[in-house]
Amino acid sequence: MRSPRYRDAALFRTKATLLQVKRAFGNAFESDLERWSIADSLSHQPVLAESRTQLWTSDKDSEIPFVAGKIHNLRLAIQRLNGVEVQPDRVLSFWKQIGRTSRLKGYTRGRELREGCLITSVGGGICQLSNALYETAVRAELEIVERHPHTKVIPGSLAEKGLDATVFWNYVDLRVRSHHAFRVEAFLTAESLVVRIRGERDHSRLEFPESHRRRITADVIEDCSACERTNCFRHSQTRRTQFGRSAYLVDEFWPEFDRYISSTRRESDLICVPIDGRRSRKSNYSWTTDGFSKVKQVPSFVLYRSYKLRRLASQGAARQQALLAFNERLAGHFASFLTYETTHLVITQNLLPFLWLGGHLGGRTFDVLMTRLPLADLHRTLDEAYRRHPESRTLADFRAENLLVKAETEALAQARKIITPHSMVAAIFSHKAELIAWTTPAAHAELETPHTPELRLIFPAATVARKGVYELRAALQGSNAQLTILGPVLEDEDFWRGVRVEKSCTSGDWFRRADAVVLPAFVEHRPVRLLEAIAGGIPVIASTACGLENMKGVTSVKAGDVESLRTAINGFYSRNNPNRAT
Repeated sequence: MRSPRYRDAALFRTKATLLQVKRAFGNAFESDLERWSIADSLSHQPVLAESRTQLWTSDKDSEIPFVAGKIHNLRLAIQRLNGVEVQPDRVLSFWKQIGRTSRLKGYTRGRELREGCLITSVGGGICQLSNALYETAVRAELEIVERHPHTKVIPGSLAEKGLDATVFWNYVDLRVRSHHAFRVEAFLTAESLVVRIRGERDHSRLEFPESHRRRITADVIEDCSACERTNCFRHSQTRRTQFGRSAYLVDEFWPEFDRYISSTRRESDLICVPIDGRRSRKSNYSWTTDGFSKVKQVPSFVLYRSYKLRRLASQGAARQQALLAFNERLAGHFASFLTYETTHLVITQNLLPFLWLGGHLGGRTFDVLMTRLPLADLHRTLDEAYRRHPESRTLADFRAENLLVKAETEALAQARKIITPHSMVAAIFSHKAELIAWTTPAAHAELETPHTPELRLIFPAATVARKGVYELRAALQGSNAQLTILGPVLEDEDFWRGVRVEKSCTSGDWFRRADAVVLPAFVEHRPVRLLEAIAGGIPVIASTACGLENMKGVTSVKAGDVESLRTAINGFYSRNNPNRAT
């Protein structure tokens, strides 16, 4: 076989251009050709057929970068295909739906089969998607309006089964239709491309054609990434690149996660932060960025988010909805920094559902830095608290929409590892959780606590039902305990009736005059004040929802259990202060 020449490539380009112009002219007069929008009306229809094909089709060092380029191209292409719903007797055109694969749209070099050679080209590799769509359409008994087989067969591909459909912009197309409406779903796992068709089976179609069952003998194919024909003009198009980096996508600073990242990152890795807090002196973004090959940041986004959030109340549904919207925007910014060389991600939880919905996690492994309960568990917890306390003003404040709950649930199921210091969150994912240590502040000097006739308790949160205030109020009824509250009262103004209450602030050693700090919360994701109390040597009584189980100085109780809370308070002090009244 002689090597390809510039003359051959020029002739191919000329022919292709003429055919593209001819096809574009013909498409302009086809009334049933349109780009279908993403919808949800058929999402509950049965699955008629599914195709699942392997993404990482080579383990050769010379080929892996091009396979990664192909996977990157698939991520972009399926965003135009996943969730489209096609009306009865209308055509789904691959190229009309996907659009041209160009650098301007983010496509990179991947593998493409051309003239008997596996070469690299921008947008290369999306034939795997057209192959899978064709296989699924055939098995779902859709009508095949247009399909072109490959002229050569890659070993192990669907072409060996006669189930391939090559595409080349725009004149080599794949088109299908059905007498019934149908839905296409396409997504990537870490290892596979999955394409499904949902809808109602078209019983007027013939059974699976015998011609598609035949196996085709694979041909010998030259591979530009491994070919030694240095006199071929395409030889210089192959490239070597640093491949297999990880990217860390983080938002608000957590010292626990900063310590974890510093212990796992490599010099070739990338970190994406809202702003480099150590250089800008912003403590809430003070991630350790030394030792990374690149640091990406979006300072304009930080300024805009800070400005908008200052105009909102510190609690409530409006603030939560705004935070979700900003999480989506930040996830989009970070996704734009990811190149095909990035094969593993470490992501803070607030970005996870948006990266999943955007298709940016497909073909990659990823770990999640868990900052709270999963949304599904959070909703169940808040619903249970509301069932107990329907009079609460705050428990119905916020619920995320079902789309985000579903997306986060799916993404967490696919995550390789869950990293968290929160013991309750880790217990949910016991099979793949890595429980890291909480970071406690520097130890305080031993505080002298003068004896007083009453118990002195501190409640270190706002008076909202999710922090267990109803249970704490009930547990303290009839007691002479003095309760200091540190946050605003957001339930009714006379909430703490029957309890001796005073308000205080959190400046300095706010726990100096406390016998114990009490937080029987239903939801507590980041117990910073409890960690401060532990560092100061003050006993802590906290629900398991605070995530501090097995820490020294912490007595754990079950959220919502008034009796266990009362017993913990009275029992603790009766053991340590037998002469003090409770």
